[in-house]
Amino acid sequence: MLKPYNILVIFLFRTCLKQVPINGGIEIRLLIDDKEFQAAGPAEAEKLLKQKGAFAIIVNGEPKDLSFIQSVPADSTVQGLTFESKEGKAIYRHSTAHILAHAVKELFPDAKFAIGPAIEEGFYYDFDVHQPFTPENLEAIEKRMLELIKKNTPFKRKEMSRAEALETFFRLGETYKVELLESMQDETVSTYEEGGFTDLCRGPHVPATGAIKAVKLLSVAGAYWRGDEKRKMLQRIYGTAFASGKDLKKYLELLEEIKKRDHRRLGRELDLFSINEEIGAGLILWHPNGAIIRKTIEDFWRDEHMKADYKLLYSPHMARLDLWKKSGHWDFYRENMYSPMEVEGMEYEIKPMNCPFHIAVYKTGLKSYRELPIRYAELGTVYRFERSGVLHGLMRVRGFTQDDAHIFAREDQIGEEIKKILDFTLFILNTFGFENYDIYLSTKPEKYVGTEENWKISTDALKAALDYKGLKYEIDPGEGVFYGPKIDIKVKDSLGRAWQCSTIQVDFNNPERFDVTYRGDDGKERQPIMIHRALMGSLERFFGILIEHYAGSFPLWLSPVQVDVLTIAERHIDFAREVACALRQEGVRAEENFENEKIGYKIRQSAMRKVPYSVIIGDKEVEDGGAALSLRKKSGEAIGPFTLSALIDLLKQEIKIRR
Repeated sequence: MLKPYNILVIFLFRTCLKQVPINGGIEIRLLIDDKEFQAAGPAEAEKLLKQKGAFAIIVNGEPKDLSFIQSVPADSTVQGLTFESKEGKAIYRHSTAHILAHAVKELFPDAKFAIGPAIEEGFYYDFDVHQPFTPENLEAIEKRMLELIKKNTPFKRKEMSRAEALETFFRLGETYKVELLESMQDETVSTYEEGGFTDLCRGPHVPATGAIKAVKLLSVAGAYWRGDEKRKMLQRIYGTAFASGKDLKKYLELLEEIKKRDHRRLGRELDLFSINEEIGAGLILWHPNGAIIRKTIEDFWRDEHMKADYKLLYSPHMARLDLWKKSGHWDFYRENMYSPMEVEGMEYEIKPMNCPFHIAVYKTGLKSYRELPIRYAELGTVYRFERSGVLHGLMRVRGFTQDDAHIFAREDQIGEEIKKILDFTLFILNTFGFENYDIYLSTKPEKYVGTEENWKISTDALKAALDYKGLKYEIDPGEGVFYGPKIDIKVKDSLGRAWQCSTIQVDFNNPERFDVTYRGDDGKERQPIMIHRALMGSLERFFGILIEHYAGSFPLWLSPVQVDVLTIAERHIDFAREVACALRQEGVRAEENFENEKIGYKIRQSAMRKVPYSVIIGDKEVEDGGAALSLRKKSGEAIGPFTLSALIDLLKQEIKIRR
């Protein structure tokens, strides 16, 4: 979701406007979408901004309506906003959300309004209505929105005291707006009115409804007021808006492609996993096809960690509650933990993290400075409380396995260790087919533990490693974990969507809390630094991303079935079975389809199951005794002929290179 408008100052490098007196007038220099323009005075500046597609501005870090250009103070820093900018899209789509609310009010006069923000790919608005919206309702609302847009009614801003706003919205019966106003600290607030419809809003907005060129309502869902399941369930209408019908069409086509790749649908069709309500929401059952992919991922992960000098661990699924109090999780992470259970008079907690267990392993013996760094890794299953409304297939679950690791290092080693982790992370991601990613350096949050000095050391170490590797990254203010700053890596899939996977976190806190030490070269006890890191994140989420990235058509090394052996007739079964057995003996995952069906049907079945290769056995193959076998790709292309041994070598080589 987009950040609040008040952080848009980070975009100010993109454009500026200065007013300087020239011959008794004012010359204005504009940069819009990284292009420079000149205007002789505010009126010409506003005209030029409109011509170039700008519909709002930022003045001294604050977003403003375009009309504010007429009163821009001298020496102000200003940005012209178009739909091409991230913040411009937010204003454009938030304005569309207001038009949505206006349309709903006209069609459903008794509806009450909650909030309607812009989100990453569009907007939504929450409504309190007597009956849930139907698809037919959405069509009618969208039609009315288009009519309101066609009227090109201006958005008019009005500032008033909070008391006056409270009186206004109380009189209108807008109880949700009243509650929002009561929670505000500002003594002055603003409203926006267009076409007789008034809404509470900080703004800014586009100048008029006609600025919106293409809009589409997408879906409706239930949403608790303020995300609190104890509050009323509202109706949330989702929509999107673009600067052109062509761009909207492209986006809707993308949504259709996303639907085709939905890991939940493909999970059912390819028999990969399921979720059983009798077992519990957010708990995954891995079916044989999904389990063999998971085994392949885990085997690769373990082998590469052994090569990188990590020591593998296994730890319990629960521990005494005191452990989580000592680690700080009970204080800082309790809302994501389950209620403790009593065992023989002691309270136990199922684990939300693996780190305290790794610390316990480290502390089983004295450690010397010569032994550091010590790297522990575990595919550890953890459990976190997620509300049912946010659970989503494999992407948001309650029980999942982290590819977790913790490194205990001297302070002089953390820079090199972070560089190694970055290299290791990108190697793992590239192997799975992810070559594009966004990197963020997340800094100290509002609630944190530890000293300012340690936070600076940790943040500087992460930044220095990123700079040394020449990796492009953004600062993500306040998004670090409570015990330290972190690097987050979001992979981009084949559709360009970003997914949070990898993280690297520096921690001074837990070594101090658990009295973790090593003996220095001077014989004194010293405290190591702990680095938490995950490369894939969780296996469940990563698997879901892989399914959608490949649309279920996995590369050979990951495919649950790598080769289908198909027979043309019953008389070919004995030899076909020999071929299938030979493939399996060499580690190739081969399955047999000897059903009494036409070969065309069997080929289509194999293609639907997205099996990379098929070997078709008929009279010729039997007569040749396997001297001239052909491989049929899932695309329909045939390659070969090969001897059986050459075919096996070809498959094993492709599996080995993991492509």
